[in-house]
Amino acid sequence: MSETPLLPEALLIEAVRAIEVNRRRMAVVVSADGRLRGTLTDGDIRRHLLAGGSLDSPVAKAMNPNPVVAEDGAGAGYLKDIMRRGNILAVPLLDKEGRFVRMVHLLDLEEGEPRQVPIANFAFAVIMAGGEGTRLRPLTASIPKPMVEIGGVPLLERQIGRLAQAGLKRVYLSVNYLSHVIEDYFKDGQGFGLEVRYLRETVKMGTAGALTLLPEVPSGPIIVMNGDILTTSDFASLHAFHVAHGATITIAAIDHKVDIPYGVIRADGHVVRGLVEKPSERFLCNAGIYAVSAAALRQLASGKHVNMTDLIDACLRDGLPVAVFPVHEYWNDIGTVADLQNARAHFAKLEVVK
Repeated sequence: MSETPLLPEALLIEAVRAIEVNRRRMAVVVSADGRLRGTLTDGDIRRHLLAGGSLDSPVAKAMNPNPVVAEDGAGAGYLKDIMRRGNILAVPLLDKEGRFVRMVHLLDLEEGEPRQVPIANFAFAVIMAGGEGTRLRPLTASIPKPMVEIGGVPLLERQIGRLAQAGLKRVYLSVNYLSHVIEDYFKDGQGFGLEVRYLRETVKMGTAGALTLLPEVPSGPIIVMNGDILTTSDFASLHAFHVAHGATITIAAIDHKVDIPYGVIRADGHVVRGLVEKPSERFLCNAGIYAVSAAALRQLASGKHVNMTDLIDACLRDGLPVAVFPVHEYWNDIGTVADLQNARAHFAKLEVVK
């Protein structure tokens, strides 16, 4: 598979799309004459966002300008050696003039078929699927909110499919409103790529309370997500990030821009220090997806109504580390009819959600 290089002035949002469709999970940045300028990975983009950057920035702002490279024609043994010494998975191959030729991945050099999707090593997943979806009525008068269709497939099925693609083997669905619709559809998960089990709420327990119904103590971190989220976020990267940062909870977050339609006055008391005309502010906002370790689950009291925000606050009060993981991939919260229409239009046009 060949890569289409990006120019340094290309926007990061273009790089996101390039990385999503590229199993090597890396974009290449070249000058107009084809000479390598740098490489860009999923991790480079997330570090840029955590540092206050945005997806509207040029790729040159986030790329690695000094990647490990090799000459085209280098032997497999040499390539594997420099990858392992550099703890990297892919290397750009250049001609004698420094122009990009192609990318080689470690998996290309190993025997057997290369794995298309990195594996997310979560113990299991929990999807909060008990919501009534009152803002989506009348669509949700006879079906639960997570069962609304996008591209002819229920939203919840798309979530489960993404988890299965990421290598998860088991998912718990927290159900309440019209739970029989969900249970009749998915049953035990046969045919959906993983095992499906159910956490049956008899009362509303909040976005974290159902975690007290889990019949098992997880052997490692679990992924918890709201049942109204449509995303192509990389769950393997979320797991790796969570473990690398030693977090008790990692909150996936989207970059949200707020445009203020007025001139803003900067003042100290009655003294004006400056004026800013129609500024924009950027915020990292909760994406409704979490990596959760067992230490966080021990903060929960059985049978109590509790939201994920309450659980996060409890961890922070007790000094347990909480991390934030920027999501730069496609993400949509299906909260209203307008949100649903936008997701359907986006899916029909771009077919980015698999």
